[in-house]
Amino acid sequence: MPKKMVLVLACMLGISAVAQLPPIQSFDPRLSVSTIGREDIFAGFMANDHERELRGEKNVEILLAERPKQAATLTAWKAGIALKRAVEANEAKRTDDFEREYRNALDLYAEAAGLGPADVGAMAITGGGFITFSDRLPERYRHDGWNKAYEAYSRLWRAQEAGFDKLPLHLKGELLAGMAQSAQRSDHPAESAQFVEKILATMPGTPYAETAKKWIDFPETAAKTNLTCRACHEAGRLEARKASLAQSK
Repeated sequence: MPKKMVLVLACMLGISAVAQLPPIQSFDPRLSVSTIGREDIFAGFMANDHERELRGEKNVEILLAERPKQAATLTAWKAGIALKRAVEANEAKRTDDFEREYRNALDLYAEAAGLGPADVGAMAITGGGFITFSDRLPERYRHDGWNKAYEAYSRLWRAQEAGFDKLPLHLKGELLAGMAQSAQRSDHPAESAQFVEKILATMPGTPYAETAKKWIDFPETAAKTNLTCRACHEAGRLEARKASLAQSK
């Protein structure tokens, strides 16, 4: 058999073999894309666990293929990963890398907003990303980052205010805390105070209320402490949810 024909046949066989491989992973459709993404991406951010972040990034690509209708939320997760890489480049004094990754993050956040202007998942992920990393941006970008956090949480509040009382504890807390903190850091003190009071009134006895009380008693701490991420992102939440779903089949 001529050498060229052997190569063509080998390529054809290779393509055929690849086509028959099972998907890398498939997720239970009852799991939301944010539940899956949060498990590794945001938890990875909190623990500075690069392995979890990389696993989460791979999961986002799988989910984009499996659930294209959720592209807005998934694109926001991609933006958050780019933003984390940007602040790490900034802290390592890799200026060119920072500028490239930060521009990529902004472009992806804009793409997410365009794909889903009313997508509350994309709003929450955008606000959460900027709340988490804005203080680690170069000073010339920091205020803009907090403004973007405030804009995202303001849209989220308008979208969820009517059904606020029905939200789970974690979502209530992150929504109010996100509004309070982003307003405080973006020069909206009156609005920040309003949401701090709302936390105390609606979430007594929670870690959110504990920190909110400190903001009131020691106002000088507000600019240096976080109200957000008070009850979330511990390891194993996704596995526990998957086990629960398996039992319900």
